[in-house]
Amino acid sequence: MTLTPQTGGQLADINGMPLPELFACLSSTGLVRRLLELARDEDLGDSGDVTSLVSISPNQQGRALLVARSGGIIAGLEVIPDLISVFAPEVRWEPTGQDGQEADARGHLGTLMGPLRQVLALERTMLNLVGRLSGIATLTAQYVRALPSGVRAHVYDTRKTTPGNRVLEKYAVRCGGGRCHRLGLHDAMLIKDNHIAGVSPDKLAGFVREAATRARAMRSLHFVEVEVDTLEQFHALLTLPPGLIDIVLLDNMSPELLHEAARKRDVSNPKLELEASGGVTLGTLPLIAGTGVDRISVGALTHHAVSRDIALDVDGT
Repeated sequence: MTLTPQTGGQLADINGMPLPELFACLSSTGLVRRLLELARDEDLGDSGDVTSLVSISPNQQGRALLVARSGGIIAGLEVIPDLISVFAPEVRWEPTGQDGQEADARGHLGTLMGPLRQVLALERTMLNLVGRLSGIATLTAQYVRALPSGVRAHVYDTRKTTPGNRVLEKYAVRCGGGRCHRLGLHDAMLIKDNHIAGVSPDKLAGFVREAATRARAMRSLHFVEVEVDTLEQFHALLTLPPGLIDIVLLDNMSPELLHEAARKRDVSNPKLELEASGGVTLGTLPLIAGTGVDRISVGALTHHAVSRDIALDVDGT
């Protein structure tokens, strides 16, 4: 199993794929299946749904509608066929909505049909996942919409995700119109403050040159990035040959400092991307986006998202 999605033997461009292709690519890591199997085991245990076993005939068929009780951007419908495979192999799913769509309150997202015991066995896990992922997509869309027109910046997520749920939560960010940063520690290099603690600005360029060269020789990477929190450190990185590093993360810098860094980048190394990070809110996002940075990473997309109200209504007719 590889934890890095690939297409044609190359690292996958997870920010350029259509959503169905992206989900298939992320699912190919095996992480989604493992998560769903764990969810099944924690809910059904070894003996199954005791309530359904004693109150519903094994032959009773059911039809249930998946509905959005609150509006927002939908994410997680692509997971449902895998959920059915793990929880309810005899159930059929007919979607009427799709991920990335905006749903009105009471919007109909799809229909489940099959043995009612199985429908009810997957109900809670399905609602938890679709509600959580739709909450992330909805919040992401709010940040994306807050970007002023004409700026070069895009909204990116971070690794501040629920352990075990990362590929799904990053998929949800894409459903909301955001972009994914690295998937994990394995597919891109980010030299952070703790990696360079004790490295003085005058030695920073040499340290980064050696580390980046070793990393690129070791494996294919989406990018090489370095975090700095002072312009002195940033100036040191501008002395490196163009192309050695791809991105500089400007951590917790004021809009004035971000603008100064962008101005110096434009003169010294125009292809170098700049990422603003730290304390980004819906209120500060427009000002940050106007400084000339290329990327704005927002941990709140995942750790501040509130689940949307998604429900399953069993048709009693």
